Amino acid sequence: MLTKTQLATLLEEHGQPAYRATQILDWIYKKRVRSWDEMSNLPEALRNALSEQYPLRPLKHTLTKGSEDTTRKFLLELSDGRYVETVLIPASPALYGEKSDRHTLCVSSQVGCAYACKFCASGLDGFTRNLTSAEIVSQIILAEELSGEKVNNLVFMGMGEPLANFKNLCEALEMITSDWGLNIGARRITVSTSGLVPQIKKLAEIPRQIRLAISLHGPDDETRDKIMPVNRKFPVAQLFDALRVWNSKKNQKITLEYILIDGVNADLEHASVLAKRAASIKAKVNLIPYNTVEGLEWIRPSDASCKRFKSVLTNAGVSATLRLEKGHDIDAACGQLRLKKEKGTL
Repeated sequence: MLTKTQLATLLEEHGQPAYRATQILDWIYKKRVRSWDEMSNLPEALRNALSEQYPLRPLKHTLTKGSEDTTRKFLLELSDGRYVETVLIPASPALYGEKSDRHTLCVSSQVGCAYACKFCASGLDGFTRNLTSAEIVSQIILAEELSGEKVNNLVFMGMGEPLANFKNLCEALEMITSDWGLNIGARRITVSTSGLVPQIKKLAEIPRQIRLAISLHGPDDETRDKIMPVNRKFPVAQLFDALRVWNSKKNQKITLEYILIDGVNADLEHASVLAKRAASIKAKVNLIPYNTVEGLEWIRPSDASCKRFKSVLTNAGVSATLRLEKGHDIDAACGQLRLKKEKGTL
């Protein structure tokens, strides 16, 4: 898969008229063909040439796990034999057999992750490589085919650090948001980052009104250093300076993601500092009780502790939600996606 500009350049190199780009994009994104051979209005020689260089399906479905709350996790195999996971999340559990009318897809951007956030399974096996823009977009197409559901919202919160794959991320966003592509509104897309300051500023310059979420998890350097190794390179003060730059360019509130870990970052003193940080950039806070990850020793706080933490924020005038996790029972909740192949199907 290519952007419209890249495709037009490629076709020009093959001596083809510019309108072929529109034909090809229609076949890929509207008709959802699975092979170049199905593009019946293209010359056979062109179809053969393009099929050798640009496979339409760079991902292969290997396994689906279904959760009790109707969340589904798809294990996808890449052309080099590696794997990524993507998760389809309904807006709310289906009631009385009815389907949810809104679905969010949690998309991966890398094979593994180099940033080693201490609560997250994705980095336990290290970083292997970036996903191409085609591999990113293919997750959406495959998820819709496998589920029979339209993806309404995207969150780049799967495996990997999206802003460490900046070029391919931006190309994928163009394919996703353009009317010639998947045509998903930019305001329905959230990019999450561990806090790569230079890339946050670069992303702020992109005209698309995408949303930004920050994996904060500690309101001060002492706390965040224990959880987020990236904080040693881009400490909290630098991060919030970059978020003020973002606010000057975009119209949506930033979301601060905050995983609550007992004895580490979940005291009421942490809540007070977090409230001041959030208020300083008019951010909303998404509180997430820690999800168990095999191989990590963190502990989830009690529900009562989580509610008290949230109360400190709301009493300070900060918009805060306490997330009820979806997909925890199939290791598809926040921080649980991992680079592995599992046997069998559900």
